[in-house]
Amino acid sequence: MILEPTNDHREFEKQVRAFADAEVAPHAARIDDADEFPRDLIRRCGEQGLMGVTIPTEWGGGGRDYVAYVLALEAIARASATLAVILAVNNSLVAEAILQFGTQEQKQRWLRPLASGAAIGAFALSEQDAGTDAANQQTRVALDGVGFRLDGAKVWVANATAADVAIVFAATQPGPTEWSGGGRGISAFLVSMDSPGIVRTARNDSLGVRGLGCMDLAFEDVRVDSSQLLGAPGKGFAIARWALDGGRVAIAAQALGVGQASLDEALAYAKRRHTFGQPIATYQAIQWMLADMATELDAARMLTWKAAAAKGTQERISLEASMAKLYASEAAHRAADKSMQILASAGYQRGSRVERLFRDVRATEIYQGTSEVQRMIIAANVLGI
Repeated sequence: MILEPTNDHREFEKQVRAFADAEVAPHAARIDDADEFPRDLIRRCGEQGLMGVTIPTEWGGGGRDYVAYVLALEAIARASATLAVILAVNNSLVAEAILQFGTQEQKQRWLRPLASGAAIGAFALSEQDAGTDAANQQTRVALDGVGFRLDGAKVWVANATAADVAIVFAATQPGPTEWSGGGRGISAFLVSMDSPGIVRTARNDSLGVRGLGCMDLAFEDVRVDSSQLLGAPGKGFAIARWALDGGRVAIAAQALGVGQASLDEALAYAKRRHTFGQPIATYQAIQWMLADMATELDAARMLTWKAAAAKGTQERISLEASMAKLYASEAAHRAADKSMQILASAGYQRGSRVERLFRDVRATEIYQGTSEVQRMIIAANVLGI
């Protein structure tokens, strides 16, 4: 049993870490403070092959496996949680879905630009009443004799402020039988974001992961045709579930990056901060917090690597992905909390790195399925129901 990445994996991780330290970390605080979508950094990520790490080279991607991908995302997230999520949405939820389910024409139009960073993708699934209950889609697609018409609204669409294309999920109005069968009647469409009838509305300010470009989208009589249908009609929900498996592994990696950055801050502070004539790192209370942080993050890393490795060998990884996301997000939350406790007022103050990490990590327990949803999926798998 080999529990370590290969030398090639480690070399790639080293390259990404150097890029993150030199070009991402110096801008992380500004992105957060200004709630600014980092277009220039996304362009640089495209040049580094980070917008399509797992996409084959013939389609302009990096051609790497999921282990390399999660190592890269962790390295980026240690510098900027926001940028890591932007990359994860583009790669896991959009580009990989097009690679898996798209036609040759769809791949020709969208996959190479997405993988190279020339285009940005969004994933429009969540609605006001269709978050945890994602199958409860109120956005509708109707066949009108000429093509299709999309009407409805999506919320919390990451990357939407700059997206060129979105995968939009919609329930089919009464129509041909094949559109309402085994996929709960939901279909997926590749919609160019410059299509007439799309209205973007800025979200209210969020606690963390600021600069993600989240917007609400309204689709008002948006015309699409059969060439934009992703996968088979009526199978959109299955496509969403497949994409979310990979997305949850990516979020586990993002959480790990935030958790590791929290541990890094706590270690450095514990060594330099002195009380009663000695570093606080010599006190057992501090040592035990650091030990718990390091142990839990390493355990989360093993689950994440296991899920990433399974992505290359299994058709579905719902169990592995949910375990990784659940444990990594909660371990990272605990790490950020302990880091703030160790830094005390130095971490609690607005503008400190730990304060930003503390805000950023909370979202990892919410988006792409809350911790409660992950527990439901895990329980269903272990119970065999």
